[in-house]
Amino acid sequence: MPELPEVEVSRMGISPHVIDQTVKEIIIRNPRLRWPIPEAIKAIEGQVIRGVTRRAKYLLLETDAGYAIVHLGMSGSLRVLPVGTPVEKHDHVDLVLTSGEVLRYNDPRRFGAWLWEEKGVTHPVLEKMGPEPLSDEFNVEYLYEKAQGKRTAIKQFIMDNHVVVGVGNIYANESLFAAGIHPKRAAGKISLARMTKLVAEIKSVLAFAIQQGGTTLKDFKNADGKPGYFAQELQVYGKASKPCPKCGKPLSETKIGQRATVFCVDCQK
Repeated sequence: MPELPEVEVSRMGISPHVIDQTVKEIIIRNPRLRWPIPEAIKAIEGQVIRGVTRRAKYLLLETDAGYAIVHLGMSGSLRVLPVGTPVEKHDHVDLVLTSGEVLRYNDPRRFGAWLWEEKGVTHPVLEKMGPEPLSDEFNVEYLYEKAQGKRTAIKQFIMDNHVVVGVGNIYANESLFAAGIHPKRAAGKISLARMTKLVAEIKSVLAFAIQQGGTTLKDFKNADGKPGYFAQELQVYGKASKPCPKCGKPLSETKIGQRATVFCVDCQK
């Protein structure tokens, strides 16, 4: 599943091609994604794309009339292609630009989304979200206070979008390992000093993943078709039973919130 770094890399990849471009037409080949694509999205036709922003794992294509909200789901990807490029299987949406290029959305599993909201209104999918992990609002004071009294496993806690957005499974595994915190430890039992380390590692791991172009696991490719390289930097995710990069003992695996969780019993307490 594309996580925050992959979505951010997609945003950076498509922005130079779509910002200040006029949408000539939106072509919807299959409206049955995670939610049906609303008819109201046709309002984007004739509009200039003023900006491309990201909220959590959602991309927002902003116009004077409103904004299209794009979610890549489990297997979605965005590509910038010349108009007239042959359509392939699972190419569900095209945003045809007057520049002669098309922003094409491909999604084999159709768990992604294309939604629309008028200017000045917050769409329900974007409400009640926590701060962005790379923002100043996400800091140790915030996370430590939020965790007080919580019995929730710290891994589930930092993956909760109401607490902080976009820390998906891969990066939760990696951040907790880097911080030396056991993923099952209760969020409310983590000291201020250790929480300080965790916040720093979440920011560091995500920033480095973005720099590396994201993590390619099965489906994700960047807007230019090139894979991300962070997979080569993974320390623990997907490496159960392999030697711990720090102590050399075999890494353990368990399920937390139905998600695969890999950790070192010696290095993470």
